[in-house]
Amino acid sequence: MPLPPAPTKRAAFLSPDALDAPARTSHKGARRANDRRPDDRAPAGPQALELFDRHATDAGGIQEIVPPGALQALVPAPAAPKAKRRSADVLPAVPSLAPQPAPRAKRGKSNGLTKLFVLDTNVLLHDPTCLFRFEEHDIFLPMIVLEELDGHKKGTTEVARNGRQSSRTLDALAAAQGADIGKGLKLDSTGHKEAGGKLFFQTSPLEYTLPTSLPQGKADNQILGVVQALRDRYAADAPGQPKLDVVLVSKDINMRVKARALGLAADDYQNDKTLEDGDLLYSGSLALPPDFWTRQSKTVESWQSGSSTFYRISGPIVPSLYINQFVFFEAPGEPSMYARVTEIRENTAVLKTLKDYSSGKNAVWGVTTRNREQNFAMNLLMDPDVDFVTLTGTAGTGKTLMALASGLTQVLDDRRYTEIIMTRATVSVGEDIGFLPGTEEEKMGPWMGALDDNLEFLAKGDGGGAGEWGRAATNELIRSRIKIKSMNFMRGRTFMNKYVIIDEAQNLTPKQMKTLITRAGPGTKIICMGNIAQIDTPYLTEGSSGLTYAVDRFKGWPHGGHITLARGERSRLADFASDAL
Repeated sequence: MPLPPAPTKRAAFLSPDALDAPARTSHKGARRANDRRPDDRAPAGPQALELFDRHATDAGGIQEIVPPGALQALVPAPAAPKAKRRSADVLPAVPSLAPQPAPRAKRGKSNGLTKLFVLDTNVLLHDPTCLFRFEEHDIFLPMIVLEELDGHKKGTTEVARNGRQSSRTLDALAAAQGADIGKGLKLDSTGHKEAGGKLFFQTSPLEYTLPTSLPQGKADNQILGVVQALRDRYAADAPGQPKLDVVLVSKDINMRVKARALGLAADDYQNDKTLEDGDLLYSGSLALPPDFWTRQSKTVESWQSGSSTFYRISGPIVPSLYINQFVFFEAPGEPSMYARVTEIRENTAVLKTLKDYSSGKNAVWGVTTRNREQNFAMNLLMDPDVDFVTLTGTAGTGKTLMALASGLTQVLDDRRYTEIIMTRATVSVGEDIGFLPGTEEEKMGPWMGALDDNLEFLAKGDGGGAGEWGRAATNELIRSRIKIKSMNFMRGRTFMNKYVIIDEAQNLTPKQMKTLITRAGPGTKIICMGNIAQIDTPYLTEGSSGLTYAVDRFKGWPHGGHITLARGERSRLADFASDAL
């Protein structure tokens, strides 16, 4: 059967009237319009293109293309008179060509009122950039918060570092040109254009009455008193004083419970959470509907290239696809299809069939895949064009075994990488057993039990009939190409042509994850593995884990891929325990 003719011209990424506007692409985590969460919808109506492009990266696309000649109109006049406005109703930093609705409150349930958020000390110590995360809303800091912030700034811990950074941020806002603490400090005065509100300090005593059961000298209760006084002050409109919703923001659960018991509005700081629910995490695969081929029969285009078959499809399913996402079609009585999305252009997508690693002839270091998701993962691990792979799944799904097998094949057989570097988060499940003796690699030894178990299996399978000496030689060769490193000494390093495995990545914070991924130099591949249902780090949840953060940010990147492994293959006991316990 002759191949269909090649396309006569490449599809354009931009419409002709887009001109110099930024292109819609899946690069660096840009989202398509229908991938937004329900609470992340862009406001209705036309949106003007801003010079800083902050709405384009958040909303997942450009709302309205502005002709080049109109870009000059976007530049604000140097001394244009401004109408007197309330401190809560802050206009956007860059004038727009079309009227814009009020910016939405991120993750908030707006009732039409601009809010005044009272921050607890632990929010500043948790995220020193939190002052710029409340969009158009105002922020109030009680005096006791500054006192507590001063008490936490000494030391070399992460909390102390965040305390010092928060203090420097407050100092920069107060030192900005034209700053007046009495009227509120503009949060966008230091270059954070996404912050449209003001920062207010407690500059005078506030009258409040708390129940006698709450000790008056405790810092938490003083903050609750400030929230109560502000709520009473802004409960109704008054001359020169608009009505505001006063909300306490705290990471302390008991603090929020006490606030609600007193009838005060309280909320958790949500900006550090990538997802509200772990079930919403990108799985990396998508099942095609049963009538997929029936609908696509007239518009599908297929061709052969090497051992792979390519399909160009169109239709309503295309906007929901990502680059390097796996799709599969399984129906009784019909041939199954397993493919990966390799290209998305306008309203069409190109699917590429996969290599079958469940077959013995395609075994990787003697390992064959046992289920659909494992085959998806092995296709990512063995693809030299994919630089970053994330694998999630319950215990016994084969994450470490597949990563090691593909790494050994590409290091020893293909010579694609020079060596394997393996590290993991050293977080104990139970009580710490104390300091460990030896060198860096010897100290990491007890944490690498999973590495030893899998290497024993791989060396046994590869030894064949070589006898005891042959197995010992194979094991020594494997060990010589695997380096065990501690995460504590990663800062400043650059790995070139390395195969890096990060195990138990669910115990990493987003900052630690960024530190490790940015170590990658030319020719390096990074594999992050973990089970977000088994987080041992205090104060980390499924929604705020560094692994969740990486999966969400890298989805759709042409050189990254993710798969959630669904079925355990360790043993029937382990599978039942994962479900029942």
